[in-house]
Amino acid sequence: MLLVSDVHGAFSALARVARSGEPLLVLGDFINFIDYRTNEGILADVLGTAFVQQVSRYRADGDYAASRRLWKERFGGDATQVREAITRAVDVQYAAVRAALEGTEAYATYGNVDWPGLLRRSLPDGVQFVDGEAIEIEGVTVGMVGGGSPTPLGVPGEVSEGELARKLDGLGPVDVLCTHLPPAIPSLHRDVITGRLEGGSRAVLDYLRTSRPTHHYFGDIHQPQAARWRVGGTICVNVGYFRATRRPVRHDVS
Repeated sequence: MLLVSDVHGAFSALARVARSGEPLLVLGDFINFIDYRTNEGILADVLGTAFVQQVSRYRADGDYAASRRLWKERFGGDATQVREAITRAVDVQYAAVRAALEGTEAYATYGNVDWPGLLRRSLPDGVQFVDGEAIEIEGVTVGMVGGGSPTPLGVPGEVSEGELARKLDGLGPVDVLCTHLPPAIPSLHRDVITGRLEGGSRAVLDYLRTSRPTHHYFGDIHQPQAARWRVGGTICVNVGYFRATRRPVRHDVS
């Protein structure tokens, strides 16, 4: 089976990987809301590059309060119009996801930038949306749990630690755990570009220590200090920033 995460609009590459003939697991962040490297994405298309550059600076500084103020100032009286434009752009990107995965064996969960309900409705027949469930793929029991860490921005794909813990507890024992978030191990959720600790989940770490799957695959951190780690006997792997790498990670079921 193949795994990718943080597609962020790389739909042609996603289609190529999905048609490899192997089961594909996508661990969230399908849409490209903002590419902080290039300032491209939905937000730039709707609100302009200058706005995105300022948002990017505030993010790099960790200044969410300033980011919220900027949003309020920019929206002014046209908040409804802006929301509608963003929704249309998200619809277009999820239509591209549908086309990329049509006719393939794939399993998808959501990341922090995704709109979970819309993603679920957009997936083609035969592609499973999996969140808080254990499924069997090629004889391997795989648990998939979606969602990103809460931030002051309150984007649709965020979930609380309590909700993550509830979903993880409902999995039972699995061979392989797949989440969008990394466990709360500093080297796995420190981004070397921003220099900050990004989202890392204590609930995920607790599950690894108690349930001891053989592997844990995740994404979310685009430039991690470490891409692999061990928690007891569990091999933890960041499957990579697919928008940049265009490469999947293979889980060897043998």
